[in-house]
Parts: sequence; C-alpha cells; structure tokens
Amino acid sequence: MITASIVTYHHHFKDIRKVIECILSSPVSILYIIDNSSNDRLRELAKISAKIKYIHSVNLGYGAGHNIAIRESIDIGATYHIVVNPDIYFEEGVIEKLIIYMNKYSEVGLVMPRVLYPNGELQYLCKLLPTPFDLLFRRFLPWRRYVEKKNEKYELRFTNYSREMEVPSLSGCFMFVRIAVLKKVGGFDERYFMYAEDLDLCRRIGKVSRTMYYPNVVVYHEYAKGSYKNRRLLRYHLSSVVKYFNKWGWVWDLDRKIINKRILDNLKNV
Repeated sequence: MITASIVTYHHHFKDIRKVIECILSSPVSILYIIDNSSNDRLRELAKISAKIKYIHSVNLGYGAGHNIAIRESIDIGATYHIVVNPDIYFEEGVIEKLIIYMNKYSEVGLVMPRVLYPNGELQYLCKLLPTPFDLLFRRFLPWRRYVEKKNEKYELRFTNYSREMEVPSLSGCFMFVRIAVLKKVGGFDERYFMYAEDLDLCRRIGKVSRTMYYPNVVVYHEYAKGSYKNRRLLRYHLSSVVKYFNKWGWVWDLDRKIINKRILDNLKNV
C-alpha cells in the first residue's frame, strides 16, 4: 500500500487541483489532506474520491501536519509514503517508476525525482549537509559571483543532475519514503515549524539507509521562495536554521564533514 500527504494552509481548491488529480490517477491508496487552515472549507474535497482522507488540524507546522499522515500510514501497514507539496504536479507513470525503483533497491530509504520549474528549468534541490554559511549568510551576501561559485559545490551543480546519486539533503517538496525507515527514525521533528524539517529528516534517514536522487523520473514544482519575500516567513526560516544547528552542531559538526567528503569523493570518482 502507498499513501501520500499534502499539508494545506488557506489554499483554494484551484491551487491544489493539479496535485490531487495527479495523485488520484496513481497507485496511491490514500491521499491525506492535512488542512492547517483556520477554517475547513476544503472539507468538500473528501467527496471527490474515496481515496481522499481530509483532516482539519491545529496549525502546528508543516512537519507536524505530515506526521499525522505518517503515523496513520504506519498504523495501517503502508509500504511507502509520499510527502508532497501543494504546488507539485506530474505526468502519469511517475509513481509507478518510483515504486519499481524502491522495490529494486531495498537499501534506499528515500528517493527524490528530478524537479523542474513549469518552464522546464531545473531546480537545484540536491545539496550537501549545510554549514552555517550555507543556510544563514549566503542569501544576504551581495557578491553574486562568489555565491554562485559556492553553490556549484553545495548544490552539487557540477554533476549537472544528470545521474543517479546519493545526496544527504533532498527537498521536502516531493519525498518518496520507505515506511520501514520512518518506523526507525520517526517522522519530521516538530520543533521546526517551517523550513529545515526536510533537511533534518534526510539526515536521520541517511543514518540508517541511503537517500537518493533519481533523474529518470520528473515532477514539476511551481516554486516560490516565500521566505525571500515575506518577513514572517523569513523569521520562521531563521528560527528553524538556528534550531537545526543547535541540534546537529554549528562549526564543529564532524559527521557533516565526513558525510560531505564521502559524497563528493563518490561523485567525483564516477
């Protein structure tokens, strides 16, 4: 059994129609819509299909919302769970290909497909484990050329994203996760209200299995960098970054150094 979850917050149906249609036409058995809005106007979505389970929740954050679905998926004995953003869409056959991939490689706990903007431009969402510079300072630096040079390595741009590769930090916009691994590591850390929860989960999954990027499957992401435009979202972003480094280490994070070196060595030796 495969389950999926979308967390919404004051979305209109037209905003999430595409992703719902994509999931309903796939082998997913249950689509959890966790609505963190102050109202429950999306409750009518449950009438569209028996596959949809609508849950109106207190807004405890993005990760906490998905955890509701993850816990239920574990309880009902699902094999895989998909964490999906409301602004994702994809063509038929995507989920089937990811199932085949995960069935073939039992050592993989998490896989992320190739993610494109609607215009076909690549999104650079494969990253090394970040330093404080990567998450806190590079966004404020005026030296664009220097930041681009850093991104070549941090975002693994030198690989051209053309090959299958192990990546320690993958985006939470589309995460295809093995339930057996989620049983071991738990779901998202709910201390992060928004941002960095996907990085934290990837890191924990990476301790017990492999976290992979698989370019042979494509999804589209109508992505907007909210924290670059909204001061309230920026505060959430900075708060989560501080929590992440308080948990894993700021400068003296030996695991980060070892993991990043291993990943880079593997990629450069291919």
